Amino acid sequence: MTEGARASHKKDPLTEDFLRYLTNERNASPRTLKAYRQALTAFRAENQTPWKKCRGDDFRNYLFAVAKRGQARSYVRLQFSALRTFYQFLAARKGLQGNPVREVQLPKIEKKLPLVLTRQQVEELLAAPTRESKSRSAPSWMPLRDVAIMELFYSSGLRLSELAALDVADVDLYTESVRVFGKGRKERVCPVGLPALEAISRFRAAANVHSGPLFINKSRARISTRSVWLILKRYLRFTSIPISISPHKLRHSFATHMLDRGADLRSVQALLGHASLSTTQIYTHVTTERLKKAYADAHPRA
Repeated sequence: MTEGARASHKKDPLTEDFLRYLTNERNASPRTLKAYRQALTAFRAENQTPWKKCRGDDFRNYLFAVAKRGQARSYVRLQFSALRTFYQFLAARKGLQGNPVREVQLPKIEKKLPLVLTRQQVEELLAAPTRESKSRSAPSWMPLRDVAIMELFYSSGLRLSELAALDVADVDLYTESVRVFGKGRKERVCPVGLPALEAISRFRAAANVHSGPLFINKSRARISTRSVWLILKRYLRFTSIPISISPHKLRHSFATHMLDRGADLRSVQALLGHASLSTTQIYTHVTTERLKKAYADAHPRA
């Protein structure tokens, strides 16, 4: 093994300190830690200058190299967000003067409007588990679980990771709400509609789930995020919906339908657990586009 290869396998003390800080003080999720480690490792593969000696030009050159590979702007911005946070840590904890990453002008992200389901399509998807014949090896309660999962997604606008992490104790039937821990382990309480609560109760009674993980697999362990994703994919085949479905599309649909029916933006922001109102505002554009289409389709002089 060459000297350079040996060096690349050594753990970087500043990186490890930073990741410990994110874990212990910022309650960062494993997914966030993995993304930040990958971003720092990717920069280090291009530039071996010690962290405290890097200058703005080092990061401009890195930006050019990443852009040359044809990476999406969203990917570039995520990489530089991690680097910027790392240098904020170095300034606050390691005595570094300034943040060279701030000197770099990043490309603006393309604003893509999220695809959402119509209310009729949501109803069709929620009814799909009752139309599919259950496989012989699957427990009898499995379709009821699948209905409960999809009802709760649409009812409360949860993230995939939030739903999979739910425990029985997190659902309060009396206050008709669910307690979730979002990004950065921030706690919020979301209202749950009656159809979702009834679906959860039917599933729990059939599956004899009284404590621990709310949604379980056939081995009675906590369901994985991948399994939830596959559930939606499977039931899509039993609908006439022409677009692919992901858990996040149900979250998009929840937010858009709330705004369509008159909910204010701040309330939707709180329900989704968005730190910034600008993140939620993308849904106002979706609603506006839908209104424009309805006007164009219906007005005689449109």
